[in-house]
Amino acid sequence: MSTLRVALVQLYGRSTKQECIANAISQIRLAKDRGAKLIILPECFNSPYSTSEFGRHAEEIPRGETSQALAKVAAELGVYLVGGTYPEREGTKLYNTCPVFGPNGELLCKYRKLHLFDMDIPGRCTFQESAALTPGDRFATFSIGSLTIGLGICWDKRFPELTACYRQLGCDMMVFPSAFDPYTGPLHWDLLGRARALDNQMFVALVSPARDPTTEYVAYGYSLLCDPWGRVLCRAKEEQELLITDIDLKMCAEIKQQIPILRQKRSDIYQLKAMK
Repeated sequence: MSTLRVALVQLYGRSTKQECIANAISQIRLAKDRGAKLIILPECFNSPYSTSEFGRHAEEIPRGETSQALAKVAAELGVYLVGGTYPEREGTKLYNTCPVFGPNGELLCKYRKLHLFDMDIPGRCTFQESAALTPGDRFATFSIGSLTIGLGICWDKRFPELTACYRQLGCDMMVFPSAFDPYTGPLHWDLLGRARALDNQMFVALVSPARDPTTEYVAYGYSLLCDPWGRVLCRAKEEQELLITDIDLKMCAEIKQQIPILRQKRSDIYQLKAMK
């Protein structure tokens, strides 16, 4: 496998969970029709992005309604499906979780957001995920052929150590379902995606909900995919949109040979270590 066709699915929210799921599945089918093998949904696609709503929309993964629907369509279409994120309930705890389903409908892995979105820019954006959610405590990866893909969620991409640890685990691609805000989005969105891609010589996908100014929390939009050179290969606008692009997997090996920074790191002086 020298190339991989990837779909970034930027979705509007709907008034009910069932309508959100139906909208996502409709776009997943369109992505498959256009040849996508890896399909990626946005953060919190089945629920309002609100600490007061997470509990009402939470479900067990993979036994819940959303997981069952995504597993079924992944198996039907024979695709790898990154299920964006949605609120997960385990016992008394809630998590912001990204599940991945394989082409047989199996749950390949799930990732719980490590770094919770707690930010306070007065008059611009204030949000505190930690008021409702519990942080995750481990990495998650899956593979498509020889390509190993790591998972993060939104705020996680602000922590370069996380992506660097995934690089140590052999990842050549990172996926970040992300609901950035419209204030920091123009300042940091492209910059963070390109920086994580360039620093780690990997592909990086940022997949956002579509922008809806009528909601309590307004997402930025502008989903994008960066290559290992830090170039933006494709970018959505603000509305619901389906992006399809082919990535050249040979590029990862080529850039590591041409600009060999990964093997030039001075581990005798500094080190980065994944603890789990």
